[in-house]
Amino acid sequence: MNYIVKVDVSPIYELMASFMVYTSKKWTDNMDMGPEWVQQVDHSLAPNIRTSLAPASSWPFSDFDVLYTWAIHRQTGNSIDPFLDHLLLCSDDYLFDIASSYLPSLTVNDTRRIRDDYTPLLKLWYLHYFRNIEDEITPLIEEDALEKSTLISKMDPENLIEYASGGLIVEDIADLQTVILFPTVHNRPINTYCFYKGMLLIQYPVDVPEDNEDEPPMCLTRMTHALSDPNRLRLLRYVADQPKSLNDMKKDLDEPKETLMHHLMILRVAGFLRIHLGNHDNEKFSIRPDGVAELQIFLESYIHL
Repeated sequence: MNYIVKVDVSPIYELMASFMVYTSKKWTDNMDMGPEWVQQVDHSLAPNIRTSLAPASSWPFSDFDVLYTWAIHRQTGNSIDPFLDHLLLCSDDYLFDIASSYLPSLTVNDTRRIRDDYTPLLKLWYLHYFRNIEDEITPLIEEDALEKSTLISKMDPENLIEYASGGLIVEDIADLQTVILFPTVHNRPINTYCFYKGMLLIQYPVDVPEDNEDEPPMCLTRMTHALSDPNRLRLLRYVADQPKSLNDMKKDLDEPKETLMHHLMILRVAGFLRIHLGNHDNEKFSIRPDGVAELQIFLESYIHL
């Protein structure tokens, strides 16, 4: 591979990820916490706080690409309040220089808007939600990041990314120099990734401990749900021989794009699919053998075979 892998960890990423999930409601149907978590947070927040956070739901999703570049280059350690205060004190030109090196199309006006719009809301989110769970989540992401960091010298970059993300395959991409992995809890079991100039940032999910041994583990529930639909079983068989793009699927399976994306998301979060990121125009999907093997392991463990 032409790139190197780094592992970064900070509650700042988790703050941004949880804020993104709450305000955008994106992917919540396929997340472990589900829409119920959004409802629980709504009930815990005062009406004026919900009103203050509401405008972020319509802001460009790509704004988070910029916020993450500032998190990568944080100068104040991992504490959230100093980081946000630092953003407010920084000049527009300084923040622009950081982000534009990865996002050449960014403008100074966009930089100013993102800093001025998001920083006060992230402060509210931290004060009224994230601060209450920070001490619970931080050890989880730090422990997982430490494990992944120790594997950098033991695994090749592609295999390490696939292992951490549960199925992302980063092939040789022109001009890609660095892949940064960072763990989060709120997004589980979904990966998100941002393509930058020379860099790829990948958020990977960390599972939380499950206390009730009588209940099926979430990983097994995801798997059995994914395989409960014959259409998804047929889709797995279709991608088993070689990676296929969404365009291939539309052509060969004669299914609408929206239907295919729905099935692919469910199979992906269950751990049955690999997503190949490379120089081709579209993501390609293939079966993930480890996911199929894990189904038997989790099933036998739960029913005590």
